[in-house]
Amino acid sequence: MAPPETPPTLSRADIKRFRANLREEVDGQALYLRLAEAEDDPSLKEVFRRLAESEGSHIELWREKLREGGAAVPDPRPGFRVRVLGLLARRFGTQFVTPIVERMEAGAVTMYDDQPEAIAHGLPRAERSHARLFQELGREPGREVNVARIEGRHRSASGNALRAAVLGANDGLVSNLSLVMGVAGADPGREFVALAGIAGLLAGAISMALGEWVSVLSTREAFERQVGIEREELEMNPEEEREELALIYQVKGLSEADARATADRVLADPATALDTLVREELGMSPADAASPWVAALTSFFLFALGAVLPVIPWLFLDGALAIGLSIALGAIGLYILGAAVTLWTGRSALYSGARMLVLGLVAAGVTFGIGALVGVAVDV
Repeated sequence: MAPPETPPTLSRADIKRFRANLREEVDGQALYLRLAEAEDDPSLKEVFRRLAESEGSHIELWREKLREGGAAVPDPRPGFRVRVLGLLARRFGTQFVTPIVERMEAGAVTMYDDQPEAIAHGLPRAERSHARLFQELGREPGREVNVARIEGRHRSASGNALRAAVLGANDGLVSNLSLVMGVAGADPGREFVALAGIAGLLAGAISMALGEWVSVLSTREAFERQVGIEREELEMNPEEEREELALIYQVKGLSEADARATADRVLADPATALDTLVREELGMSPADAASPWVAALTSFFLFALGAVLPVIPWLFLDGALAIGLSIALGAIGLYILGAAVTLWTGRSALYSGARMLVLGLVAAGVTFGIGALVGVAVDV
């Protein structure tokens, strides 16, 4: 007869970690139960109740890990913060405490990322799911749900690309106008000013392009990695994905029956299912996988477009006339770009254009003055 199996011995660090995890999950379950008690909306009440059930399974996991390691299993009680949030939710409603809970969930997103026991049981993913649900709850409640948008149809293009274009050209104009005026202030001659302006244009545009290339490439790689993970999870655990989508749609305002029906419809088509899960669960879209080369070239040319304006006069003229025309072209560009920003701010085009004009000319004036002082000091 084989001797009885000896339970593994846990290190003190493991015991401390497991007990800390247990306390966190007890707090989480207690909070969700209190939110369920305080919520009047039946759909949200059910969402909170199911989240509490999820935390209950995590509680049992850490209790079991402690028992397997031969360690004493504590029976922690909900913490003070959870009790206070429960009281506030009952008194003022769950929406009153949702922003606080959203921050708590966001702070707990990575708590399991480096714990192999938790990773093996899918806890990091569960924490991210909870955080996403509370992000939805933090938005305007009670709004109508657009099922076509949920299922990935009828997407509208955002104005982000146009906004980036305006800001990129504005960066090039302000920086190079200041550079050209700074060099012109030292009065080194037309060739030097033109050379400095062209060098500033190229240096700035290349820097912007390289930064954009790295940024978009990193985002694309992260997107592709997350899509791969989501694809594996969809293939291995379709029921879990269906359950999570249904929860998300309930939070958005659908009834439980409609939420489950929508989730079933989405998951019926593998391509639509993957696209929807990536957007709804991860908050990502195919736009996050944009071409880094397109982004880099676009950034380069937009920056150069703004930066070339103050340089043009110095390619043909010299002295006060070149300075005046350079400032004039820069001023026109500053006003137009400043006015274009009102597409997003809603402010007066006259005000925004004038504000950008004044700030850009002040910057150019300061650099011109510094250039003049330096030119005198070094006798250029």
